[in-house]
Amino acid sequence: MPRWKPLPDELDAEIKEFAGQLRRLVDRGGLGIAALADRTGYSRTSWERYLNGRLLAPKGAVVALAEVTGTDPVHLTTLWELAERAWSRSEMRHDMTMEAIRISQARAALGEFGGPATPPGGGRNASATAARATGVAGPAGVSPTVPPQAAAPHIGQFGPAEPAATPAGPGGGPGRRRLFMFFAGAVGAALLVLAAYVLTDSGGGTKENAEPSPTPTTSAAPLPAGVRCVGADCTGKDPEAMGCGGDLADSPTRAVVGAVTVEVRYSKTCKAAWARIQSASPGDSVRLDTGAKTSRKGLVGDADTDAYTPMMAVGSASEAKACATLASGQKGCTP
Repeated sequence: MPRWKPLPDELDAEIKEFAGQLRRLVDRGGLGIAALADRTGYSRTSWERYLNGRLLAPKGAVVALAEVTGTDPVHLTTLWELAERAWSRSEMRHDMTMEAIRISQARAALGEFGGPATPPGGGRNASATAARATGVAGPAGVSPTVPPQAAAPHIGQFGPAEPAATPAGPGGGPGRRRLFMFFAGAVGAALLVLAAYVLTDSGGGTKENAEPSPTPTTSAAPLPAGVRCVGADCTGKDPEAMGCGGDLADSPTRAVVGAVTVEVRYSKTCKAAWARIQSASPGDSVRLDTGAKTSRKGLVGDADTDAYTPMMAVGSASEAKACATLASGQKGCTP
């Protein structure tokens, strides 16, 4: 019988109850971790994570455990649904905490470059600084006067400079600005009318010449319960945590390297593949190759006999190859 470690204190009550129920089923069935992995199709490493509260078991693993132990899956999946909601809330709290930390770090980094808008002392130094900021040069030691045109709209920025003018009388400046805005608005309205005419009446304006409206596309089919990624979204993620393993995966290609088995695991539902090594020894490793891309290695730990890699998105299982490197130095790959 397995000797269970205490579940982490930070786990929610629903998750602890669910993990405890899984442990009781395993004990009642008299199953070791290796036998449990063989009968359910989920790796030994994954079951150790599930039963120790380090990873929430996917729904497929829960159903498989129910079948192996002769348990009604309805009540067990109800507990899983409650635990899954609690796990999602925990992940959301973690994400919000990490986002707050990143925002705080970004603000602190930006604060290092902050400073007063105008250097202390004002006067001529401040004027010279403002002149340099606007790109207006003046004689050395003289604070140049920035003409009013520098603050004008972008139109005419690169035209010839106008001679300095005496200050306009009351209402003169605002009057010219209103007149300019009026003409700008009129030109904009005319352009909009012309664009609408071209778009709606090109080709004579007849109904026969109008382009047919595109055929509406249907939304993608919903994912099975427990599946949390598809395609590129799965790359680099744990296949068991994303619900892509178990009954949703098969092993289309495998090879024997020394005394170990190495295989490609492929999930058509998730459109992703990963590599797995079994009956291995500590120090053995496995990787997945898809063309020029290679996954992170799956390393067999001190107390393990199997390991698997993160997923990589593939169109079909034929695009992937699993390669093992044993601690003895022997290497081998699937066809």
